[in-house]
Amino acid sequence: MTAVDVCFRYGVPPGEAEMRALATAREVYNILELRFEEKHKTVRIEFDATSLYKKNIEALLRRAGLNLTAKIALA
Repeated sequence: MTAVDVCFRYGVPPGEAEMRALATAREVYNILELRFEEKHKTVRIEFDATSLYKKNIEALLRRAGLNLTAKIALA
């Protein structure tokens, strides 16, 4: 397993429907951790890069209804 983090900024905070969709995606796609930081409007995802790519994570978040506005480079 190769754990990788990716971070996105979002516009509109996720509601109940989006959070349910994200919980389902997390289980189905084996996302290791999903952390929201409301103050900065960011979501950080840790995932197994042997089974998913960063572009797949972005697509999953958008399909769940998250209003992504930017990808944030991690140091």
